[in-house]
Amino acid sequence: MEQHRIDEILARPLSRELLARDVTRLAYVAGDGTPRNVPISFTWNGSQVVLCTTKNAPKLRSLRERPAVALTIDTEVHPPKILLIRGRAELDVVDGIPDEFLQMNGSYKMTAEQRVEWEAEVRSLYDGMVRIVVTPTWVKLIDFETTLPSPVEELMLQRAERERG
Repeated sequence: MEQHRIDEILARPLSRELLARDVTRLAYVAGDGTPRNVPISFTWNGSQVVLCTTKNAPKLRSLRERPAVALTIDTEVHPPKILLIRGRAELDVVDGIPDEFLQMNGSYKMTAEQRVEWEAEVRSLYDGMVRIVVTPTWVKLIDFETTLPSPVEELMLQRAERERG
Protein backbone atom coordinates (compact mmCIF):
# COMPACT_ATOMS: atom_id res chain seq x y z
CA MET A 1 0.00 0.00 0.00
CA GLU A 2 1.39 3.42 -0.91
CA GLN A 3 2.35 5.73 1.95
CA HIS A 4 0.13 8.59 0.79
CA ARG A 5 -2.91 6.28 0.94
CA ILE A 6 -1.95 5.08 4.44
CA ASP A 7 -1.53 8.70 5.57
CA GLU A 8 -4.89 9.70 4.06
CA ILE A 9 -6.77 6.91 5.84
CA LEU A 10 -5.03 7.52 9.18
CA ALA A 11 -5.81 11.26 8.95
CA ARG A 12 -9.58 10.67 8.80
CA PRO A 13 -11.47 11.79 11.90
CA LEU A 14 -12.71 8.27 12.64
CA SER A 15 -9.18 6.87 12.40
CA ARG A 16 -7.95 9.58 14.78
CA GLU A 17 -10.76 8.68 17.19
CA LEU A 18 -9.83 5.00 17.10
CA LEU A 19 -6.11 5.77 17.46
CA ALA A 20 -6.96 7.64 20.68
CA ARG A 21 -8.45 4.51 22.29
CA ASP A 22 -6.72 2.52 25.04
CA VAL A 23 -6.44 -1.03 23.73
CA THR A 24 -5.58 -2.74 20.48
CA ARG A 25 -5.37 -6.41 19.64
CA LEU A 26 -1.90 -7.48 18.56
CA ALA A 27 -1.79 -10.48 16.24
CA TYR A 28 1.44 -12.31 15.53
CA VAL A 29 2.79 -15.80 14.88
CA ALA A 30 4.25 -17.52 17.94
CA GLY A 31 7.42 -19.56 17.99
CA ASP A 32 5.46 -22.79 17.61
CA GLY A 33 3.93 -21.50 14.36
CA THR A 34 0.44 -20.93 15.76
CA PRO A 35 -1.31 -17.56 15.72
CA ARG A 36 -1.68 -15.36 18.76
CA ASN A 37 -3.94 -12.38 19.33
CA VAL A 38 -3.51 -10.43 22.58
CA PRO A 39 -5.12 -7.25 23.86
CA ILE A 40 -2.49 -4.66 24.76
CA SER A 41 -2.43 -0.97 25.62
CA PHE A 42 -1.02 1.34 22.97
CA THR A 43 -0.43 4.93 22.04
CA TRP A 44 -0.24 6.62 18.63
CA ASN A 45 2.65 9.04 18.20
CA GLY A 46 1.44 10.50 14.90
CA SER A 47 3.17 7.99 12.62
CA GLN A 48 3.61 4.79 14.64
CA VAL A 49 1.73 2.63 17.10
CA VAL A 50 3.76 2.16 20.29
CA LEU A 51 3.11 -0.74 22.65
CA CYS A 52 5.11 -1.53 25.78
CA THR A 53 5.67 -4.86 27.46
CA THR A 54 7.84 -6.55 30.06
CA LYS A 55 11.34 -7.60 29.07
CA ASN A 56 10.43 -11.25 29.76
CA ALA A 57 7.22 -11.34 27.69
CA PRO A 58 6.99 -14.53 25.59
CA LYS A 59 5.81 -12.54 22.56
CA LEU A 60 9.21 -10.84 22.23
CA ARG A 61 11.02 -13.95 21.05
CA SER A 62 8.30 -14.54 18.47
CA LEU A 63 8.39 -10.91 17.30
CA ARG A 64 12.17 -11.06 16.89
CA GLU A 65 11.83 -14.15 14.69
CA ARG A 66 8.70 -13.06 12.81
CA PRO A 67 8.18 -9.29 13.08
CA ALA A 68 5.09 -9.10 10.84
CA VAL A 69 2.08 -8.07 12.94
CA ALA A 70 -1.53 -7.01 12.57
CA LEU A 71 -3.42 -4.68 14.89
CA THR A 72 -7.17 -4.24 15.33
CA ILE A 73 -8.63 -1.21 17.08
CA ASP A 74 -12.41 -1.24 17.29
CA THR A 75 -15.51 -0.11 19.13
CA GLU A 76 -18.11 -2.10 21.03
CA VAL A 77 -21.20 -0.53 19.43
CA HIS A 78 -23.32 -1.36 16.40
CA PRO A 79 -22.29 -0.81 13.74
CA PRO A 80 -18.70 -1.34 14.86
CA LYS A 81 -15.96 1.02 13.77
CA ILE A 82 -12.76 -0.84 12.97
CA LEU A 83 -9.23 0.21 12.12
CA LEU A 84 -7.00 -2.56 10.80
CA ILE A 85 -3.24 -1.98 10.66
CA ARG A 86 -0.47 -4.19 9.37
CA GLY A 87 3.20 -3.52 9.88
CA ARG A 88 6.50 -4.76 11.18
CA ALA A 89 7.33 -4.76 14.88
CA GLU A 90 10.59 -3.09 15.86
CA LEU A 91 11.73 -3.83 19.39
CA ASP A 92 13.44 -1.21 21.54
CA VAL A 93 14.65 -2.32 24.98
CA VAL A 94 14.67 0.62 27.38
CA ASP A 95 15.81 1.15 30.95
CA GLY A 96 13.08 2.32 33.29
CA ILE A 97 9.49 2.97 32.27
CA PRO A 98 8.91 4.47 28.81
CA ASP A 99 6.87 7.68 28.79
CA GLU A 100 4.51 6.02 26.32
CA PHE A 101 3.61 3.34 28.87
CA LEU A 102 2.56 5.97 31.37
CA GLN A 103 0.66 7.90 28.67
CA MET A 104 -1.18 4.87 27.32
CA ASN A 105 -2.39 3.96 30.76
CA GLY A 106 -3.41 7.52 31.55
CA SER A 107 -6.99 7.19 30.38
CA TYR A 108 -7.91 4.28 32.63
CA LYS A 109 -10.33 5.40 35.27
CA MET A 110 -8.24 6.04 38.36
CA THR A 111 -8.42 8.65 41.04
CA ALA A 112 -5.38 10.86 41.41
CA GLU A 113 -4.41 8.84 44.48
CA GLN A 114 -4.81 5.53 42.62
CA ARG A 115 -2.70 6.91 39.77
CA VAL A 116 0.14 7.80 42.14
CA GLU A 117 -0.02 4.34 43.74
CA TRP A 118 -0.16 2.60 40.36
CA GLU A 119 2.82 4.53 38.99
CA ALA A 120 4.86 3.83 42.16
CA GLU A 121 4.05 0.11 41.83
CA VAL A 122 5.05 0.10 38.15
CA ARG A 123 8.33 1.88 38.85
CA SER A 124 9.16 -0.54 41.68
CA LEU A 125 8.33 -3.64 39.62
CA TYR A 126 9.97 -2.94 36.25
CA ASP A 127 13.66 -2.17 35.81
CA GLY A 128 12.97 -1.68 32.13
CA MET A 129 10.54 -2.49 29.36
CA VAL A 130 10.45 -3.16 25.66
CA ARG A 131 8.82 -0.69 23.31
CA ILE A 132 7.17 -2.45 20.37
CA VAL A 133 6.98 0.10 17.58
CA VAL A 134 4.77 -0.62 14.56
CA THR A 135 4.93 1.59 11.49
CA PRO A 136 1.81 0.99 9.38
CA THR A 137 2.47 -0.55 5.97
CA TRP A 138 -1.21 -1.28 5.27
CA VAL A 139 -4.41 0.09 6.81
CA LYS A 140 -8.15 -0.27 6.37
CA LEU A 141 -10.88 1.70 8.08
CA ILE A 142 -14.31 0.05 8.26
CA ASP A 143 -17.34 2.00 9.45
CA PHE A 144 -20.14 -0.05 7.81
CA GLU A 145 -21.55 3.17 6.38
CA THR A 146 -18.99 4.40 3.86
CA THR A 147 -16.53 1.49 4.05
CA LEU A 148 -17.15 -2.22 4.41
CA PRO A 149 -15.10 -5.40 4.74
CA SER A 150 -13.93 -6.47 1.25
CA PRO A 151 -16.03 -9.69 1.18
CA VAL A 152 -19.19 -7.71 2.01
CA GLU A 153 -18.38 -5.21 -0.75
CA GLU A 154 -17.99 -8.13 -3.14
CA LEU A 155 -21.36 -9.62 -2.13
CA MET A 156 -23.07 -6.26 -2.60
CA LEU A 157 -21.63 -5.97 -6.11
CA GLN A 158 -22.80 -9.49 -6.92
CA ARG A 159 -26.30 -8.68 -5.63
CA ALA A 160 -26.42 -5.49 -7.73
CA GLU A 161 -25.40 -7.48 -10.83
CA ARG A 162 -28.13 -10.07 -10.15
CA GLU A 163 -30.73 -7.35 -9.72
CA ARG A 164 -29.68 -5.72 -13.03
CA GLY A 165 -29.48 -9.08 -14.72
